[in-house]
Amino acid sequence: MSKRIVLIIMDSVGVGYGKDADEFGDMGSNTLGSIIRENPRLKIDNLKSMGILNLEKILPIAQQAKIKMPEKIIGSYGQMSELSKGKDTTTGHLEIAGLETSVPSKTYADGFPKEFIEEFEKRIGRKTMGNISISGVEIIEKLGEEHEKTGNIIVYTSADSVFQIAANVDIIPLEELYRICQIAREMLIGKWQCDRVIARPYRRVNGKPVRTPDRHDYALDPHGTTLLDILKNSGKEVYAIGKIADIFNNRGITQRVTTKDNNDGISKTIQALKMDFEGLIFVNLVDFDSKYGHRRDPRGYGEALEQFDFRIPEIMKNLRDDDILIISADHGNDPCFKGFNHTRENIPLLVYGKNIKENNYLGIRDTFADISATASEYFNVDKTGLGKSFLSEILIDGN
Repeated sequence: MSKRIVLIIMDSVGVGYGKDADEFGDMGSNTLGSIIRENPRLKIDNLKSMGILNLEKILPIAQQAKIKMPEKIIGSYGQMSELSKGKDTTTGHLEIAGLETSVPSKTYADGFPKEFIEEFEKRIGRKTMGNISISGVEIIEKLGEEHEKTGNIIVYTSADSVFQIAANVDIIPLEELYRICQIAREMLIGKWQCDRVIARPYRRVNGKPVRTPDRHDYALDPHGTTLLDILKNSGKEVYAIGKIADIFNNRGITQRVTTKDNNDGISKTIQALKMDFEGLIFVNLVDFDSKYGHRRDPRGYGEALEQFDFRIPEIMKNLRDDDILIISADHGNDPCFKGFNHTRENIPLLVYGKNIKENNYLGIRDTFADISATASEYFNVDKTGLGKSFLSEILIDGN
């Protein structure tokens, strides 16, 4: 029977500050811990049964909240610390796929250089406004009306290596916004290098700005060979659901599947599971991060976790005998922490399948890349060279 791994990234669901969090100003951050504190009735029974509440910095908070702990863990579980020098989406996903980022990405906390902005405006034929580090919701609230009157586009950044471009699609059509982003992508290399350009379309609904689901990320090619490249070159399928294809700039992808939101991403994951193939289903559920983490909305974050948790049995029901489900994250984004940016945290490692050991603690792994190493061993393909496989630790028969 064909082997498959379903790797679901709960974007930003960190499980407590990492050992080097002080280097990032993130000591004390704990995304899931904050969500539990702010949602005393949080119901995530399926994630709980997979071991997420038993992790080191989560267990005391769950006990304090008087959450009933599971009698047994239905799979293998642990957590992973990040080796790379970053706490952003791209860095996290690349490490999960077996590629370390040893040099921190260039960021623009004070805005992008004047010479870049002037050249960019010349090339797109429009003026810009903003060019500061700020949350997307906040800058649209501040500059949205002026943008809609003038047609000038809103540009902004964050603590990550991103150049974000926001526009009302009733003023600047979506295809024009994408064209503008493509120009920015072509320019933001070399001395102006930036990891991602992000289109942030919105429109007014009852007078209020609401983002549309047409976000598009323009990334750089990965700086080395990833698990995805190896699988594709070995004849395996790589289903990229959500923003995975954007993150990897479409490299190593055989099937690109876009999604409207988390729920749509789960539905499309289940659709993929119903198909017959050997390979990887790589899923990113971005709403946790974009709608609740950056917006510092712990209640909304808790509700989103409950909605995902409710559908986990559907995913499990569609697993075949040799399928492995891995649920993890890519960084933290504590909705109760200072600022509006990501937090340097460990990520959960929850593994389930018909041949996976139960009540099996995998410890704190040294790198996210242990996932890549494990997948490579499972599919019997080359490894990227980073990470240590935990395959023999999780399979019931050890093979």
